[in-house]
Amino acid sequence: MKQFLNSFIIFCIGNFINFLSYIYPKKAKEIAYKFFSTPRAGRLQNENLPTILKQASFDFFELENHKFPVYVWSGNATKIILVHGWESNASRWELLIHQLQKSGSTIIALDGPAHGLSNGVEFNVPKYASFINLVVKHFEPSIIIGHSIGGSACLFHQHFYKPESIKKIILIGSPSDLDVLIFNFKRILGLNNRVSKQLENYFEEKFKLKIIDFSGAKMASTLEISGIVAHDTEDDVVSFKESQKIISSWKNAIFIETQGLGHSMHDEKMYQKIYNYLFEDKANA
Repeated sequence: MKQFLNSFIIFCIGNFINFLSYIYPKKAKEIAYKFFSTPRAGRLQNENLPTILKQASFDFFELENHKFPVYVWSGNATKIILVHGWESNASRWELLIHQLQKSGSTIIALDGPAHGLSNGVEFNVPKYASFINLVVKHFEPSIIIGHSIGGSACLFHQHFYKPESIKKIILIGSPSDLDVLIFNFKRILGLNNRVSKQLENYFEEKFKLKIIDFSGAKMASTLEISGIVAHDTEDDVVSFKESQKIISSWKNAIFIETQGLGHSMHDEKMYQKIYNYLFEDKANA
């Protein structure tokens, strides 16, 4: 019954936006963008933080009118930044944090726009990348790891900000192309072609970038640093083909293919492979 109600609500929203696109196209694209960019999960309460986040020191960073928390598990001079995905938060990294701490590294994680303890209601990759850039400038990490759309934000950040401190990037279950995300959004809500085109135009107007420039594969082709692209063949959120696009254009990256992990890709064996790649000397010690 609940699934039926959710499907019915989505159907009604999609048809309402379709109707508006003919009489108030500007309003239609604004509403479509709002649904596209507003997360409905992933929030945290300061008084009820997950244990893993309580074990870190944290402070709020500010960027324009945004405040977002940065969590730090102190260690040695090697610094690693963790970037979560859509409708998630920094606590999703608990298993990987425990793995990375074996290296003695300093681990840093942040909550993205409108996620975790961050304020605001809108999420988009350029804004997330600006959060990442502030953290990178402050800590000067050598490694950055992103999951899902967080990985897309890492690529966007590397491509447009070109931080000198980052030497390796790890992408886990990350999408490549924005037009694919828009197509999936269109399919879920049953939006007509008129709305999807209006939504594309809205993105281009808002961020001053063409849709084709929101491409992980295109951004990866400019990378000189090395890294990993990991994806699960049974990912039902982000298509396995998206990571194949990225790895095909990133000359210095290796590909990790998993099966049966789904989109979250939480797995000790997979995280061990990442650890071995990052800390080969320690892994062989």
